[in-house]
Amino acid sequence: MTWTPTVLVLDPTGTERQRVEGYMPNREFRAQLEIGLARAAFKSGRFEDAEDLYGRVAAGYAGMPAAAEALYWRAVSRYKGKGEGAALGEVAAQLSREYPNSEWATKATVWAQ
Repeated sequence: MTWTPTVLVLDPTGTERQRVEGYMPNREFRAQLEIGLARAAFKSGRFEDAEDLYGRVAAGYAGMPAAAEALYWRAVSRYKGKGEGAALGEVAAQLSREYPNSEWATKATVWAQ
């Protein structure tokens, strides 16, 4: 479903990396835009940049839904970039503690130790 307003974050090739549909409060909107930048870095294989950008979202928007998503993808970025599988188990525990009702905590349960 398409809704207004709709904002797209595109990578340098013009590929859509994030879609923000409908109204949301300013802080959540900004967090979603920043996630889009991190996703663009991730999809282009710049895993260290993605890890840093996702980390900034997680820290800057703690307690908000975007922070849970950013924590999840920060760990995936670390795993993809540095091969640190332990990061996945650690984020599963963190999401379970800090964002237990989020979809990201549910997705990370496969990595729980």
